[in-house]
Amino acid sequence: MKKLISFVLTLIIISNPLAKADEGMWLLPLLKELNMETMQGMGLELSAEQIYSVNQSSLKDAIVIFGGGCTGEMISDKGLLLTNHHCGFDKIQELSSLENNYLDNGFWAASTKEELPAPGLYVTFIREIIDVSDSVLAKVTPGMSASKRAAAVREAIDKLSKNVGNESNESAEIKQFFAGNQYFMIISQVYNDVRFVGAPPSSIGKFGYDTDNWVWPRHTGDFSLFRVYSDMDGNPADYSPDNVPYQPLHHFPVSIKGYEKGDFAMTLGFPGSTERYLPSWGIEERMNIFNRALITVRGEKQDIWADDMAASDKTRLQYASKFTRSSNYWKNSIGMNRGLEALDVISQKRELEAEFAQWANSSDSLKSIYGNLLASLEEGYQSRADNYLALNYMRETMLRGTEILSFALNARPLEKALKEKNQKNIDLELEMLKKTASEFFKDYNPNTDQKVMAAMLKRYQLDIKPKFYPSFYKDITKKYKGDFQLFAEKLFLNSVFADEAKLNNFLNKPSLKKLLADPAYSAAISAMDKNLSLISNNSEAQANINEANRLFMAGLMEMNPDKVFYPDANFSLRLSYGTVGDYHPRDGVKYKHYTTLKGVMEKEDPSNFEFIVPEKLKELYRNSDYGRYAAEDGRMYLNFTTDNDITGGNSGSPVINAQGHLIGLAFDGNWEAMSGDIAFEPDLQKCINVDIRYILFIIDKYADADYLIDEMTLIQ
Repeated sequence: MKKLISFVLTLIIISNPLAKADEGMWLLPLLKELNMETMQGMGLELSAEQIYSVNQSSLKDAIVIFGGGCTGEMISDKGLLLTNHHCGFDKIQELSSLENNYLDNGFWAASTKEELPAPGLYVTFIREIIDVSDSVLAKVTPGMSASKRAAAVREAIDKLSKNVGNESNESAEIKQFFAGNQYFMIISQVYNDVRFVGAPPSSIGKFGYDTDNWVWPRHTGDFSLFRVYSDMDGNPADYSPDNVPYQPLHHFPVSIKGYEKGDFAMTLGFPGSTERYLPSWGIEERMNIFNRALITVRGEKQDIWADDMAASDKTRLQYASKFTRSSNYWKNSIGMNRGLEALDVISQKRELEAEFAQWANSSDSLKSIYGNLLASLEEGYQSRADNYLALNYMRETMLRGTEILSFALNARPLEKALKEKNQKNIDLELEMLKKTASEFFKDYNPNTDQKVMAAMLKRYQLDIKPKFYPSFYKDITKKYKGDFQLFAEKLFLNSVFADEAKLNNFLNKPSLKKLLADPAYSAAISAMDKNLSLISNNSEAQANINEANRLFMAGLMEMNPDKVFYPDANFSLRLSYGTVGDYHPRDGVKYKHYTTLKGVMEKEDPSNFEFIVPEKLKELYRNSDYGRYAAEDGRMYLNFTTDNDITGGNSGSPVINAQGHLIGLAFDGNWEAMSGDIAFEPDLQKCINVDIRYILFIIDKYADADYLIDEMTLIQ
């Protein structure tokens, strides 16, 4: 197998580089071999070394993982960081209160002294990406069982990782690519003193809210600003008033020259997850189980949240971030299923699998490796269907769906400490639980969660087979006669986890007996135990699927030696390239590649919070007061589309022109191409971006924060 992998990887390097320009999330160390000829032919004026280098400053040094799930970029030599408004949304909400509502009103620090510390927020710089496939797979041999292979890989990864970064504040993570046929070590540095600098109000930063989410044309100023701080030597450091703005190895010059249709554009960022090589049975599972759970459960929960948010400003602020996180992939799942059906992707996959089967049986040597592969894939997915459905519903209804249950599980370490009667550990766990509780109750409405619990537990009962019920369902049936509302009412009445004062009283005088008898805690433990059982029951099928997918990936590359393959997204740093352009979503409809401020005014609806327009923005529009950020035609451009490959995690990625200058900020994909995580559709796939000129206009003319413009490097 090792020889096969080496052969396959060689094919990737030497194969035809003229792949479809707009599809692919490419690894930076391989750009020179795979992509530079195509990119430079499209107009790129940079070298591979200027994009990725470990010996000198390069574009990669300006890119960060923002928090745990977005991309950001450095736009000044004073640590100024640009990302999406929706990426900063959690922290903006966390820092807000009814008195200082930064979501509704926006926030702009007048100086670095007024920037707000954002506890828990961090950014990650990538320092080096190294192919370690030979080392990781050194002890993998042909015919090795899947379990032995996995053990050999884990041992090699542990050995390679442990000696990195001990003296340099660096850490190493080894990620698998091509389903485990290739491995790269990613060396990074984490900076955890990050402060909130500014953001427009949500009426600009989230204009259109959920109605416009994933939809073009857009008119959204989806950006926020933070600043990265370091110690005096530029090293990562915990928050301190003595820290100084970090001086990055590279920051993006910001161009206000604009763009034209057909101009080269690339993004650098951290796409989260794609499954472009998924077999037909995996796609059916994604649509009918994973997506079904998201669509059904989250839709019901969000309706409850929306009603309570509409009735109370406090609840609206508490649940604003939660609702956004939940609804984003709820709508994505709806669009994905719709797109996969419209494009008939499963039929296309089955045609590929039929071709693969014919190829796999064309010789004895191929048959010995791949002959039973497709049957193994089908069996793996089908054998776990009921269990996998229950596992996804358990996550969506209870462990993540009902807040009091997920919160109560934080007391499990306290239970252990109380059983052991270890006072030092008891004190430690009490302190941690008090801190967690303070954060939890700030954004929690027990009345809302009680309604959610009743609905979620009922939904699980309706859609999941009884053998997968957690043990506390017996009490609901016997004691409460199947009345989920009554069960939830009694639980919230009697649980210390439903009320901050009750919980603090308990924590001041903790009792193991009282903890174990608490209805929320006992239900949470019951749900978690069932969840662990479901995971265990799924483990064998998952291992078989993983191994079969690895072989399928290797086989596809061997079957198509002239095709350039790129690995699925796995939240590692990738480059995507394409051009600025429009598209035709359906017969008789053509969308331009840009929108302007005029569209905001056309969408305005004072009766709908999603489409409220701030008065100052209307005044600037009426006066055409755009300053140097207006286009040559005098208009203020807002959003534009490119055909760059994008998925979750790319939010906040810089859109970069042929000279390496920042021209926009990626923030969304388009509704017609929601199938993109599974199947890229080149005629429909679009990356939706905020025009950097609109961002600068809002900072300068709307917020009067021109001092932030002054620290940027403007290209005029």
